[in-house]
Amino acid sequence: MNDTTRKSPDDLRSARWFGPDDLRSFGHRSRMMQLGYSEDEFRGRPLIGILNTWSEINSCHGHFRERAQDVKRGVFQAGGFAVEMPSLSVDESFTKPTSMLYRNMLAMETEEMIRSHPFDGVVLMGGCDKTTPGLVMGAISAGVPCIYLPAGPMLRGHYAGRILGSGSDAWKYWDERRAGNISDAEWLGIQGGIARSVGTCMTMGTASTMTAITDALGLTLPGASSIPAPDAGHQRMSADCGRRIVDMVWEDLTPDRILTNAAFRNAAIVAMATGCSTNAVVHLIAMARRAGVDLTLDDLDDLGRITPLIANVRPSGKDYLMEDFFYAGGLRALMKQMEDRLDTSCLTVTGRTVGENLEGAEVFNDDVIRPLSNPVYKEGSLALLRGNLCPDGAVIKPAACDPKYHVHEGPALVFDSYPEMKKAVDDEDLDITPDHVMVLRNVGPQGGPGMPEWGMLPIPKALIKQGHRDMLRISDARMSGTSYGACVLHVAPESYVGGPLALLRTGDIIRMDLEARRLDMLVDDKELDRRRAAWTPPEPRFQRGWGWIFSRHVGQADKGCDFDFLERGFGPAAGEPDIY
Repeated sequence: MNDTTRKSPDDLRSARWFGPDDLRSFGHRSRMMQLGYSEDEFRGRPLIGILNTWSEINSCHGHFRERAQDVKRGVFQAGGFAVEMPSLSVDESFTKPTSMLYRNMLAMETEEMIRSHPFDGVVLMGGCDKTTPGLVMGAISAGVPCIYLPAGPMLRGHYAGRILGSGSDAWKYWDERRAGNISDAEWLGIQGGIARSVGTCMTMGTASTMTAITDALGLTLPGASSIPAPDAGHQRMSADCGRRIVDMVWEDLTPDRILTNAAFRNAAIVAMATGCSTNAVVHLIAMARRAGVDLTLDDLDDLGRITPLIANVRPSGKDYLMEDFFYAGGLRALMKQMEDRLDTSCLTVTGRTVGENLEGAEVFNDDVIRPLSNPVYKEGSLALLRGNLCPDGAVIKPAACDPKYHVHEGPALVFDSYPEMKKAVDDEDLDITPDHVMVLRNVGPQGGPGMPEWGMLPIPKALIKQGHRDMLRISDARMSGTSYGACVLHVAPESYVGGPLALLRTGDIIRMDLEARRLDMLVDDKELDRRRAAWTPPEPRFQRGWGWIFSRHVGQADKGCDFDFLERGFGPAAGEPDIY
C-alpha cells in the first residue's frame, strides 16, 4: 500500500483515548503509566488487543499463554503496543450442556470488548469449535482490523501401533467396548493415547473445519490453519500475526474489505473439499449474516453437489489426520488444487489476494490431498435435505455414512429426551432392526438448550451384538465434527417450537432419498393436521439469566442460530463510545 494512503498517528482509534489535552485523556495516560509504561511506548502507536481464549481447562488452547507472548513480540517489533485481554474460553470438552449455548456470548463479549477499549486492531486467538465463529462474529460487528490466530491441531494419537483420531476413534472403540471386544487395559491405553499434545482435534472435525474456513475467508495468514499446535512454525506464525496486525491498522484493512460474497463462496467450496464438519453450516451462515452476506442452506447444497471431497482426512477420508495434511502441503496446497474454482481476486489480511497467497503452493502427498480427478468422494462433504419432516432443512454428511442408507425407508423409533434414548440403546433386548430410524427430538437450539452434539445417537447394543455399526438416525441436534454415520441433523424448525419433528410417532414410516435431497414421514396431511392441533408447547426451560436471553433471541439452525438483535452487518452498530 502506498504510504500516502496510510493512517497517521492522529487517525488512530486509540488517539481518542490518549491524544486530547483534557482531563479524561490525562486519566487514561496516567493509568497506563501506573502499569509501568512510558508515554512514548503507547501514544501514537497502534494499540493491539490480543483476545486470548486460554484457560486451564481448555486443553485445545493449552499453549496460548506462550503464543500470546509470541504475538506481543511481533506487535512490538512492528512498532505497535500490545494488550492481552482474557476472553471467554468456550471449551468443547467440559462445557455443558454444550459450548454452542455460549458461542453468541463470546461473540457479544468480543464485540463489546473491542468497542469499549482503545483497540486499533485485534488478534483473535481461538481454535476450539465455538471460539472461531464466536470471535469472528464479534470482530465482524466491531469492524476494526482483525487477524485470526488458529490454535492448530494436536499431534496424531497412538496406541499399540495404531494411529488414533480424536473423536472418530473414540466412537469406534466405544462401540467395540460395548460389544465386549475391548479389555479394561486396552480401553485405558486408548484413553491415554488418543489426545497426546496441546491443540484441537486432529481429525477434520469442527475445530479444523472452522479454522480452515477462516483461512479460506482470508482472515488468517495463508495456511496458518494447518500448522500443528506444538510445531515451532506455530510460534513463528503467531509472531507474524503480531507484526501483520500493526500494518493492517495503518492500512485500515477492516473486515468489510475482506468478507465479501465471493470470500464466503470460496470458504464454502474449501469447506466442502475438506470433508468439513456438519457444524460448518450453522457457523458459516451465522458469520456470513454478520457480514451482510445472504448465504443459505441451498447455496451450500448447490456448492456441495459440484465440489469433490479431496482431503483424505478422517472422518470423511479414511486414512489420514491433520498432521499428515500439514506435511502434504496443508490448506494452501488444497486450495491450489482447486484454484480455478475459487475467486482468487479476493483480498486477504496479508493485503494481497488469494491468488497471490497461493503462489508456490504444492502438494507433497497426493493420497492425502487428492487431485480433482481422483477425489475421496465425488461430491462435497454436506447435503441439504428438505421434506415434510424438515421444511426449513436438515443436514447430512454423505461421505461419512454407509452408502446403503443413501436411500432408505423404515419405521421411526422416537425418543423425547437423551436419558430416554440412552436407557433404550443399552437394553440388549430392545425391539429394533437395522431398518429402524432412530429419532431424538427436543434437542434443538431452544430444546437442548443450545443444540447439543447429541445427534450421533449410539447404535443400540442389541444391534452392535449382531455386528451392525451404522443405521439412519435423525435429530434436531448437532453432532461432533469428529463423528460419522448416517446421521441427519439440524432438523428445522426444531420440535421444541412445534416443528414437524414434534408430530412424528414411533412406528411412522420415514423415507430418505439422498440424491433427491428428500426427508419425509409418510403420514398424510390430515393426520398431521390432527396431531398439530393436539400438540402443546413445552414449559419454558429458563426463567432468568443467560438461558432466558438465549431462548428468546436465538434463531433456528437454517439461519445460523445467531441472536436476532445481533444481525446487523459490518461496523459498530452502536457507534463509537463517548469519551467524557
